[in-house]
Amino acid sequence: MLTDRRPILLANARLIDPGRDFDGVGDVLIADGVIRDARRGIGAAGVPEGTDIINCNGMVVAPGLVDMRAFVGEPGASHRETFASASQAAAAGGITTIICQPNTSPVIDNSATVDFVMRRARDTAIVNIHPMAALTKGLAGLEMTEIGLLKAAGAVAFSDGDRSVMNAQVMRRALTYARDFDALIVHHTEDPDLVGEGVMNEGEFATRLGLSGVPNAAEAVVLERDVRLAALTGGRYHAASLTCIESLEILQRARDAGLNVSASASINHISLNENDIGPYRTFLKLSPPLRTEDDRKALIAAISSGLIDVVMSDHNPQDVEVKRLPFAEAEAGAIGLETMLPAGLRLVHSGELDLLSMIRAMSTRPAELLGLPGGTLRAGSPADLIVIDIDTPWIVDPNELKSKCKNTPFDEARFSGRVARTIVGGRTVYEHV
Repeated sequence: MLTDRRPILLANARLIDPGRDFDGVGDVLIADGVIRDARRGIGAAGVPEGTDIINCNGMVVAPGLVDMRAFVGEPGASHRETFASASQAAAAGGITTIICQPNTSPVIDNSATVDFVMRRARDTAIVNIHPMAALTKGLAGLEMTEIGLLKAAGAVAFSDGDRSVMNAQVMRRALTYARDFDALIVHHTEDPDLVGEGVMNEGEFATRLGLSGVPNAAEAVVLERDVRLAALTGGRYHAASLTCIESLEILQRARDAGLNVSASASINHISLNENDIGPYRTFLKLSPPLRTEDDRKALIAAISSGLIDVVMSDHNPQDVEVKRLPFAEAEAGAIGLETMLPAGLRLVHSGELDLLSMIRAMSTRPAELLGLPGGTLRAGSPADLIVIDIDTPWIVDPNELKSKCKNTPFDEARFSGRVARTIVGGRTVYEHV
């Protein structure tokens, strides 16, 4: 980690700032941990003495990414990931802020655990880390947590992680209570009874592989209920990970009705489809599962239109013992901190998504939804930003990834584009050499 706090001038760059709908040539001046200016023609003449002048040679400068859904093993599962290892991986992937999930051991369902997470992250991580707190005590889905106290302690949103709250009355009360604190409820929309023994998307491909399927209805039924509860309560609601066309139709109706409803999709679901599972590749066993190519294309269109607000990594490290098993028995989950941006750039290069929309979904919108500073290059914003070489080719080698676990669905994938430099609080915390 580099700790130089001299002023920095990122010169001759292509600036991408969704906060201002700006895509153009310019420079960025950073001093005292803050963006002082971002525009064309700053030049070396008008910068403070001793400024570190970095010629970007046309590379992209953008706000640092804000990953809205990542599992970090602390407390209780540090063999899977620690704040230190997750932050190193995040920095290498251009992520300057991680939102960690509450399904740890113990669960992040009280102020003391929120405080522990924040202190531990502050002491060991090189990027910003904020906790989501549990929506219900012990993630049991029966009794909501003290949302007001948890938010005051530093929780940025409320979720039961990868579990769905199936008691509609509990969800209604949580949305009502959270509304009074302007708190965001983030919900994993999967009916566990409809999921049943399913391990991949229900359809012809699952049948050919001899695997039990998960129907789209498992997601759509819960989302439909939640949208109706959001209408009833006026609470702020965010669907944690949408994957299929049916869900997008429900989300569109909610938006048309003026409801305060938003949604994320994971980089895996917009980059891959069920056919990528191929010969039972367990690194592509996810929850919710990969869907069809039509679903994948619909998700990308929804990101472009703004219907889907956020693209997140859904980083979920799993060790060899639970992944190197028959597909039906393996744990779901994939790592994604280091590959979220390169996988997104693959969609940019193919013409499926424009760069401004991608950065908006990975940085600007999650920052806005969570009420966090950042997500923009505006003067006065925190100096959390990234320099991206969007054309450099490379191949993913799991052994070189900084995460503790290596369960990447992009094993040996060929990418074009990666982070050249990551700056957090005005300090360079990662530089690709």
